[in-house]
Amino acid sequence: MTDTSEGAQELSARRATRPDELRRESGAVLRLPEVPAIPAPASGDIDVEAPDDETMIINMGPQHPSTHGVLRIMMELDGETVLRTKPVIGYLHTGMEKTAEELTYVQGATNVTRMDYLSPLNNELAWSLAVETLLGVELPPRAIWVRMLLSELQRMSSHLMWLATNGMDVGSTTMMIFGFREREMVLAFFEKTTGLRMNHNFIRPGGTAADLPDGWEDDVELICDTVQARLDDYDELLTGQPIFRERMEGVGVITAEEALALSATGPILRSTGIPWDLRRSMPYLAYDQVDFDVIVGTYGDNFDRYAIRINEIRESIRIVRQVMEMMPEGDYRVQDKKVTPPPRARIDESMEALIHHFKISTEGFKVPVGEVYAAVESPRGELGCYLVADGTAKPYRLHVRAPSFVNLQSVPVMLHGGLVADAVATISSVDPVMGEVDR
Repeated sequence: MTDTSEGAQELSARRATRPDELRRESGAVLRLPEVPAIPAPASGDIDVEAPDDETMIINMGPQHPSTHGVLRIMMELDGETVLRTKPVIGYLHTGMEKTAEELTYVQGATNVTRMDYLSPLNNELAWSLAVETLLGVELPPRAIWVRMLLSELQRMSSHLMWLATNGMDVGSTTMMIFGFREREMVLAFFEKTTGLRMNHNFIRPGGTAADLPDGWEDDVELICDTVQARLDDYDELLTGQPIFRERMEGVGVITAEEALALSATGPILRSTGIPWDLRRSMPYLAYDQVDFDVIVGTYGDNFDRYAIRINEIRESIRIVRQVMEMMPEGDYRVQDKKVTPPPRARIDESMEALIHHFKISTEGFKVPVGEVYAAVESPRGELGCYLVADGTAKPYRLHVRAPSFVNLQSVPVMLHGGLVADAVATISSVDPVMGEVDR
């Protein structure tokens, strides 16, 4: 699992000690140096047993703002010490996997895009890759690189949103304003490209709904330059702030063994020191053709997860700049009349084009019998789409491996032995999106 890519710039010398700097190992993995900070005892080493008559059970959520939506956490407390916790889910009850059985493959992207509503393009990508694998279609190069561009901008947007809400959860209203300000630039570009700020239905089986708009290079360059400069402001605002570090260092600790046993992925797993990132470990699209680093931590605490996300934004900017340089010309979707509808102008000129458009719009396209699992690295971890086709125009079954759902299993481990006040910061560090949990 050791990364071997080269070419990243050295991090600033002013952040020379843990956890202000991440160092490079093997040329590609940036790892927090093992310099002792606040001791982080393992959850099993904490004696938090108390007589039953002295404990109290409380509910945090589902209305509590710091539970990031309709998440309910049942806590058993001894004073302010957390003995046990139990995440309770299901309040959103969207039923998207069952709904998918009644939608055509063409309509499917409009369904899955609403799961992780902070990263809708990644949902569409996982769905499209699964359908395309069953169809056996080969995408044109430009469609692949456009998808990469949008996926990395989406990762930046999601992590900026996390920085904003996490800042609010630990008392930094300034970070809330800053995070939304920079995220707005990305959403404005999405609106210009797809017509919508969220839930785009832009990445579809066969490619994308349209090409990038005129002048997209200038828009993306402005986003990269602005966010990269302001990340240094975030560093100055949060990284060295004593109160912020006390709320984050040594809090919400999870070990590599625990994370693996609970199937955690994304920043939670990487915070324990395991460099597992599907973009590098199981490359899809053209991620094997770009140079980037996998960010990992050492202690598995809240601060590691913060440091990973803020530096993953830097890596996404790095990938986006390479995509801009390497973006090929050509078509943005496959020219298969059975899969993608004809251009709008052709419908007025050709009866054949009108028929294809009508068939795709009303019946969709049929997918050969088979089953497939396609996974992408979403901002929260491994987002997988397991799809079963029965030869009709609608899926027989759909199951989504939602990283927010799987990662919630780590919350009881992280909260065990901590304080109620730390629960807010720890739940935030998991970055759950309840639309994806209750899909």
